[in-house]
Amino acid sequence: MGQDSVSTPRLSFGPDEEPDIGTPYAQYVRLETLHSLQHPRSKVDAELSFIITTQVMELLFDLLRHEWTTAQHALREDDLTAAFAALRRGTHVQDVLISSWDLLATMTPGEFTAFREVLGEASGFQSSAFLRLEFMLGNKNESLLKMYEGSAAVHGDLTAALHAPSLYDEALALLARRGLPVPHEPGTGRYRASEEVVAAWRQVYTDPALAEAARLGEALLDTAERVTRWRQRHYSSVKRTMGAKPGTGGSSGLTWLKQSADQDVFPELWTVRNEL
Repeated sequence: MGQDSVSTPRLSFGPDEEPDIGTPYAQYVRLETLHSLQHPRSKVDAELSFIITTQVMELLFDLLRHEWTTAQHALREDDLTAAFAALRRGTHVQDVLISSWDLLATMTPGEFTAFREVLGEASGFQSSAFLRLEFMLGNKNESLLKMYEGSAAVHGDLTAALHAPSLYDEALALLARRGLPVPHEPGTGRYRASEEVVAAWRQVYTDPALAEAARLGEALLDTAERVTRWRQRHYSSVKRTMGAKPGTGGSSGLTWLKQSADQDVFPELWTVRNEL
């Protein structure tokens, strides 16, 4: 190959896919497809912002799932360096997710009400990607799978997540392999805190020989704190935009969001701070 020649990378597409038209960049990120996915059902300007913001959130949910899955695999392999890196990348994704509420928070009740009817039964509570993240955090609820019975692939993915260890389960399993008395076994229900796990984290934070595990605790708490920020931001945005009215799709709206915002993720990591 000559020194001045330039090779163009070959792009491959699935058998049922059509390549996007345009520059290599447009083909790589599928621009034509991406910019064709916004279809407002009303003439209200605020609806386009609502659609694009929620679509961006969904993409970020997928990215966060990728990072947390990577962290889980690393913890399973006792590779804390890789786990820290994945969790750190995940916190950056979470920061963008939290900030994305800025695009919706200033929507007035009048603007939202003007197009709310076209949403029909659609609700953010129906997001399978978001529920998958909740399961990965240990917030499992088998009854929620019922709404996905019409989609075999989604139902199967969520069922697998329900039965799989959560991110916190993998961390506790690592502590157990390090010789700490951690009695917790993964389950299919919402994670419940235990005094034994609090005691294990207390030992982690007070024994210099377990400094690396203490770093893991702090990395997990970075994740947990951002989950709380996300929930609080969600709550305040909904409260500002629609008040205490029932949510679309029949959800309890503000009441559920408030309860969620008040619930700690990885609870023993918060409790042990009372004793350090």
